[in-house]
Amino acid sequence: MAQKKTHPSALKENDGITQPEIISTSSVAKIQSFRKKIPSADDLVNGILSGNKTALSRAITLVESTNIAHLEKANEVIKACLPHANKSVRVGITGVPGVGKSTFIEVFGKYLTGLGKKVAVLAVDPSSSISHGSILGDKTRMEELVKDENAFIRPSASGESLGGVARKTRESIILCEACGFDTILIETVGVGQSETAVHSMVDFFLLLNLAGAGDELQGIKRGIMEMADAIVINKADGDNIKRAQLAKTEYNRALHLFPMKSSGWSPKVTTCSALSNEGIDDVWNTITDYFTLTRENGYFDKKRNEQNQYWLLETINEQLKTNFYNHPAIQRLLEENKKAVQNSEISPFAAAQSLLNLYQNKNKD
Repeated sequence: MAQKKTHPSALKENDGITQPEIISTSSVAKIQSFRKKIPSADDLVNGILSGNKTALSRAITLVESTNIAHLEKANEVIKACLPHANKSVRVGITGVPGVGKSTFIEVFGKYLTGLGKKVAVLAVDPSSSISHGSILGDKTRMEELVKDENAFIRPSASGESLGGVARKTRESIILCEACGFDTILIETVGVGQSETAVHSMVDFFLLLNLAGAGDELQGIKRGIMEMADAIVINKADGDNIKRAQLAKTEYNRALHLFPMKSSGWSPKVTTCSALSNEGIDDVWNTITDYFTLTRENGYFDKKRNEQNQYWLLETINEQLKTNFYNHPAIQRLLEENKKAVQNSEISPFAAAQSLLNLYQNKNKD
């Protein structure tokens, strides 16, 4: 009887070709050890002062942390960087959602780096009130600027803070200035009526608007125009050019309704197209004219001093709030008081007062 031949299965997988080693194992080990290493405050400060963006990013992460254990280290970094700060111009950029803030900032930032400026962009992303998460996709939108050696982009979540800015944006400005960035751009979330806190931390407040979107009257009602040092009508291209010019005229008329600013500056209205890179130089010329005027009449330094006092009070308020909610005794009793309030066993005001009294008494001990 003939022996039956056995054939390999058609599903048999042949051995593949071994790929050559293309990654340096020593480099991988070096990177991994660096990532695992927790830098000291001195390491972070030295890195920031030498212009190291990685050290700057790690320092901002430390400052943004709500962990009480990180507070002392963060304060040490900020204190060491403070003498090297205050050497930049700070520009706040705000506008309604969809106005093209990220696109404008990328084109504007590239224009500034082309002039030899070092630009730091602090982009604040809105946080969900449900999931408490943020997309933090600003680097994706600014794909050209993010590759620029003279630019630094840092997206941060707004968290629970109002005003369209992150909780630690003010401290991040100090760190960026110490790192050598001479132009700080702060992109806010564009939330409308709550977006006024940015005005307390910048030298120049830029409002981006759209033409033909019904924002002329809404802008006046929100009062945000009253704080703006310049209004820029974006997307002035294609069929929208005529509407943009009309909006420019309307905004100029509206600005005459507001009282004269204490800076002595008359807000300007310009048009631009971030998409076609037109009118960007006019925006920067407007900003430089403002700085020339306010430095000559002394308003620039006066505003900075007022902002420092404001930051002092805000920092005290923020720290008191953090200390209160992280106190062990408060954490234990807070949930009990919440349930008692829900069940109408105690009023919210009485419950709050009892917790505050407990916190004050604990601090006396």
